[in-house]
Amino acid sequence: MRWLLVASLMHNNNHLTGLQLDGRVAWITGSSRGLGKAMAILLAKLGAKVVVNCYSNISMGQEVVDAIIADGGQALLVAGNVMDQDEVQRMADEIEAHWGGVDILVTNATPAQPMKAIADYDWSEYVAMHEAFVKSPFLLAQRLLPSMKAGKWGRIIQITSEVFHVGMPEFSAYVSAKGGQVGWSRSLANELAADGVTVNCVAPGWIPVERHENVPQEAKDAYLKTIPVAHWGTPDDVAWAVAWFASEQAGFLTGQTLYVNGGRSLN
Repeated sequence: MRWLLVASLMHNNNHLTGLQLDGRVAWITGSSRGLGKAMAILLAKLGAKVVVNCYSNISMGQEVVDAIIADGGQALLVAGNVMDQDEVQRMADEIEAHWGGVDILVTNATPAQPMKAIADYDWSEYVAMHEAFVKSPFLLAQRLLPSMKAGKWGRIIQITSEVFHVGMPEFSAYVSAKGGQVGWSRSLANELAADGVTVNCVAPGWIPVERHENVPQEAKDAYLKTIPVAHWGTPDDVAWAVAWFASEQAGFLTGQTLYVNGGRSLN
């Protein structure tokens, strides 16, 4: 794909050209660590004004903001619960008062993800997953879309997961919510296409970050054996996919899911 060529050229020439986001305001949920942190840092390097968003990791979120500013970028920490409508309203008001409307929304926040057989799940665990991956994007989009539509330009980028494609067993609450997120994205992409707003999904495989540090090594080794390219992905791999969908150049792409998993979704 074209974004791979562009990203490769940028890396090889050690400069950031092509995917410029100068002046765009990007709100990245769950960006105090892990994949979201990598997205925030890269989008800031590309010229975006980045809203670093977290719920409880306030000090870590501030560290991301400080790192972006120290590197010459622009960043703002906005803490709050993206699953609560009043909190979404408050945070959006704060961002707009500081920078104006949000141009790029990246829904990356995730709660704990219980893994168990279907017989052992409680319905409340399903509800919690759908609140994180369907309700939260809905609340955020509903609040932010009037400004995007008025400007005839917007990017909504959902961080989904390979699990919906591979049908991962004993993970049905999370997989069903991710399936809902993908379906919602496709419907919204069709609804908003004429308004200049694109809606796409980036679906990573398992990319170990801070929250996976206690995962047994044998589990990591077993997963690594299933990756066709035979090496782990990195948070930057996901961040570059997000940057492409956020860019001006990707305006003709909407309703798509890009798997960032080393080829695991080939089967």
